[in-house]
Amino acid sequence: MRITRVLSTALLMAGLAAAPAAADSSPSASPSDDGSAPTQAGTSFRTATELDQGQQATASGSTGDYLYWSFAADAGQRPTVKATVKLPDTHAGETWQLDVYDGLRRRQACQYGAATRTAAQDATSLDLACTLRTVRAWSETWANDPLPGTYYVRLTVVDLQSSDLGQPVSTEVRVDSKDIGGAAAVDGSLAQPLTPGIAVKSTSDEDSSSSTSAALSSIEPDGGWSSGWWSDRWVWTGVGGVLAALAGIGGYALTRGSGRPRRATPPGM
Repeated sequence: MRITRVLSTALLMAGLAAAPAAADSSPSASPSDDGSAPTQAGTSFRTATELDQGQQATASGSTGDYLYWSFAADAGQRPTVKATVKLPDTHAGETWQLDVYDGLRRRQACQYGAATRTAAQDATSLDLACTLRTVRAWSETWANDPLPGTYYVRLTVVDLQSSDLGQPVSTEVRVDSKDIGGAAAVDGSLAQPLTPGIAVKSTSDEDSSSSTSAALSSIEPDGGWSSGWWSDRWVWTGVGGVLAALAGIGGYALTRGSGRPRRATPPGM
């Protein structure tokens, strides 16, 4: 009976610890319902349009344009960028490419996904995707690991015939992340997110004249940036310690026996 209670307690605690880990496997952002998704794209890193995770941005442009968006990614997230290009009715074969850069404008490799695809002449749309490596809270200075901060998305055509240059296209871009949790935790964290980014904001004065000025981007994950030291690895470490203690108690209860026999022969008899 004692062993049954010990095992039941251990299973209950393991189930409670697994609950937050299961929640971490869900997407970190939900679709935006407030209609605030951007409807245009920037033309450079400095004018990149800010995009929240879970939003679906749209933009119109021409073949040959460079379209830029920016989003924030925190430690423990694995961002996935998806883009759809709606092509004109008539066009020749053309190749589109989706690139993702970090706050230092270092191009990040795609862990998986088709980031470069060629559209056939009869294709009406083209889908691109890029899943980055898990964002780390800290990394060596010589490494090219993804770090917390602003990320830039660039969408453009890289191969087309001159006759198709300038044709109108429309695009859709969406960013979602999966929370990896303690499986990707490291011992260390950045003092500040990696290069918050530069954005161009429009201002208007009393004479109804508008002007633009550069300012630090205010984009950040929901709930702010994480501290970098906490992860569910601490929970599993604590649960492991409790289970080890319970296993020790159970082993002692099994091996200690029931004590001295009642009718044991006295010593010297």
